[in-house]
Amino acid sequence: MDHPALDLSLDAAALTARLVDFRSESGDEKALADAIEAELRKLPHLTVDRHGNNVVARTNLGRAERVVLAGHIDTVPIADNVPSRLDENGILWGCGTSDMKSGVAVQLRVAATVPEPNRDLTFVFYDNEEVAAHLNGLGHVAEAHPDWLAGDFAILLEPSEGEVEGGCQGTLRVLLRTTGERAHSARSWMGSNAVHAAAPILARLAAYEPRRPVVDGLEYHEGLNAVRIEGGVANNVIPDECTVTVNFRYAPDRTPEEALAHVREIFTDCGVTELIVDDQSGGARPGLDHPAAVAFMAAVGGTARPKFGWTDVARFSALGVPAVNYGPGDPLYAHKRDEHVDTAKITHCEERLRAWLTA
Repeated sequence: MDHPALDLSLDAAALTARLVDFRSESGDEKALADAIEAELRKLPHLTVDRHGNNVVARTNLGRAERVVLAGHIDTVPIADNVPSRLDENGILWGCGTSDMKSGVAVQLRVAATVPEPNRDLTFVFYDNEEVAAHLNGLGHVAEAHPDWLAGDFAILLEPSEGEVEGGCQGTLRVLLRTTGERAHSARSWMGSNAVHAAAPILARLAAYEPRRPVVDGLEYHEGLNAVRIEGGVANNVIPDECTVTVNFRYAPDRTPEEALAHVREIFTDCGVTELIVDDQSGGARPGLDHPAAVAFMAAVGGTARPKFGWTDVARFSALGVPAVNYGPGDPLYAHKRDEHVDTAKITHCEERLRAWLTA
């Protein structure tokens, strides 16, 4: 497949368009990782390393503080929204414009145009963020080369519409299974319908009232939802198995263990024959009282907001590196068919980061 050439001399908005046109759905990031690595290796002020399809570049200026700028290079599956399109209002449309190739473009522009920052910088470009936790490239780098991610503060260029978003919620995915007995649908009384047996699960979900706890000054909003239901054998067979996939997005004042215990409690007496944990990633508290975070907030301005989705600030938090989300995309349009980004936000985000790193 032909790919557009990357050019780090382009402005951040034009570079975002190039990145969007460079297809990189989760699991298919190698070509983009190759291109990013090649461009970064042209910059003499950076040391560049690679692990799988994850690229890490660093300055080594002996500064008193090191800041990590990180972003994932994969997107969700394309939905007829590539190539990118720029309209007359400066809005760039396309898969990954918001989540998060506009943020990656800002990373690349800072890497190329700030050769002597006031803090040492580490740039991390990683794969497979949009899928299961065990595939996450940042997690792979943390396991294999934790020293590459060392720092005093980290910024995830995740979509936050140009405002700082603190911490992130945890995410838990479980499979709830019900069982029955197969029978001919013309004689359904000879069997037991596993899909019907899932009704109490759905009723419990529909009646669920999520918490909205305040954690370190930010109000989070939990959610418990069915995201998939599977069952059925044939159009004339009573199904003997059904699986409801449930996703719990929980505030960072819960541990992963507490989140799982809560979900188990919710579905007690719902006829669940088996509960299987399919995926689990803990959240991260805001950490906005850390001196580096305070300094960053003072530099970029605005009012901090909570991050409702899960992001890799949680991984940095687990490594002992305080982190925030700060990127140009609008999270409300992430993963949508009409995903887009205001190019003025991309430019503004780049300018504020450059000013902070060169003041």
